[in-house]
Amino acid sequence: MAVDLYILGENRNIIPCPNLFEWSAWLETSGDLRQVKLDMFAWGRVSTVFLGINHQWGEGPPILWETMVFGGPLDRKQDRCAGGIEQAEAMHEAMLARVLLTV
Repeated sequence: MAVDLYILGENRNIIPCPNLFEWSAWLETSGDLRQVKLDMFAWGRVSTVFLGINHQWGEGPPILWETMVFGGPLDRKQDRCAGGIEQAEAMHEAMLARVLLTV
C-alpha cells in the first residue's frame, strides 16, 4: 500500500508529493507553514497543523489536517479533517469553542 504524501504550496494549497525524499526535505524546511493555528492558555494549548500524510484509511478525500488539545479537561482530544486551509481553520475554531466550554 502506497503512502499518500502532500506538501503545501503558495497560499497553503495542497500539492501531492509522490517522492519521499522531496516530501521529507519540504517537511524539514517548512517551518511555521504547517502550523495553522495555535492558542496558548495557562493550562495548555490547542494546536492545528498540516499533517502531510493522508490519514484517510479508506475511501474518501485525504485527511491532512489535525487539531489537538494539550492539557486541560479535554487533554489529547483530537479532530482531523479533509479539505483545504479553510476547513482546518474552522475545525480549530470548533475545537477551541468546545475547550472553552470546559475550562
